[in-house]
Amino acid sequence: MSVNSAKSNRRYPRIPTPKGIWVSWQHDGQQNVSRVRDLNIGGLFIETDSPPPIGTTIALLFSVPEGEIRSSALVKNITPGEGMGVQFVAMNQENAVRLQTLFSRLLRSSDMTPA
Repeated sequence: MSVNSAKSNRRYPRIPTPKGIWVSWQHDGQQNVSRVRDLNIGGLFIETDSPPPIGTTIALLFSVPEGEIRSSALVKNITPGEGMGVQFVAMNQENAVRLQTLFSRLLRSSDMTPA
């Protein structure tokens, strides 16, 4: 699948994130902290030089003004030298509400940016 095809098949719009949004992610006992390039209700793109293989489940933790957001995510694609796209696969209701609030705030911020 081409990159453009993958982008056009997304169910939710991706919102570029400010440089201040970071995520802690864990795989095989290794904890990493990486910048979030973009985010949507279904997943995000994490900048990392060493992503785990496609199909791997990782644990995520965001610490944002909306509160802590915890989730499991599945690595869906890898862009060598850039990072990985992951899909949220398990999140409780409280965390889902915080994610929606974060997403709404970022969406409002991006709408207010001068063209």
